[in-house]
Amino acid sequence: MSTEAPIDALINVMAALRDPDTGCPWDRAQDFASIAPYTIEEAYEVRAAIESGGPAELKDELGDLLFQVVYHARLAEERGWFNFSQVAQAVTDKMVRRHPHVFGDEAARTASAHSASWEAQKAAERAARAESGVLAGVAHALPALQRAQKLTARAARVKFDWPDAGAVLDKLDEETAELRAELPEMDKARLRDELGDMLFVLANLARKLGLEAEDCLHGANEKFIRRFGVIEAALAAQGKTPAESSLDEMDKLWNAAKKEGL
Repeated sequence: MSTEAPIDALINVMAALRDPDTGCPWDRAQDFASIAPYTIEEAYEVRAAIESGGPAELKDELGDLLFQVVYHARLAEERGWFNFSQVAQAVTDKMVRRHPHVFGDEAARTASAHSASWEAQKAAERAARAESGVLAGVAHALPALQRAQKLTARAARVKFDWPDAGAVLDKLDEETAELRAELPEMDKARLRDELGDMLFVLANLARKLGLEAEDCLHGANEKFIRRFGVIEAALAAQGKTPAESSLDEMDKLWNAAKKEGL
């Protein structure tokens, strides 16, 4: 029986897959850019496993996500940048640095005080990397709705913010009117700009309500799937498909599903 630590075994599997002579042709052909979409996909698969509540599925998906980290670390090691151990050490050092009340001499904090300390540490790290500006460090790669919420939260720290959710709703009314005014011309660039403004305000509204905009939209997507499934099932019982039905028929079935709380 091998005494090799599981993480070492995984790192060695990755090295074998990337071996220039005996490795897998597909794995050898990959680079950071080609692997990145899979990394993002695996992160969402972890989220789905958490929502399903199945520990076996979660363990499997966490393994797939870890494999992505090992993959990127291997690509970096081949370029002489860093290896997996250095990645692990860097994040360990960062977590210790950002939790002085746990690993240092500072007294225990409340959750809010810890959040303030965490942000102060991150600001210091950004300064050390010569990243200037209140909005520096908000990742470009985030989903747009999530990034919008993080940008507005960062701006709110310097009091660039609406006073309450009601004021944000007033702004949403203003942006809705501006979008409506653009409808007769149907200028795609203008419509894209005005619709973007509306979505940005909605992300602000979620933040003011203490919600995550991305989670709100995720829930709305799942609700739409459930209700449309009810429509399809009801029509199938009549020997019909949605394509063979009228909008009025489907709308009535939608409202029935809504009344049932689906």
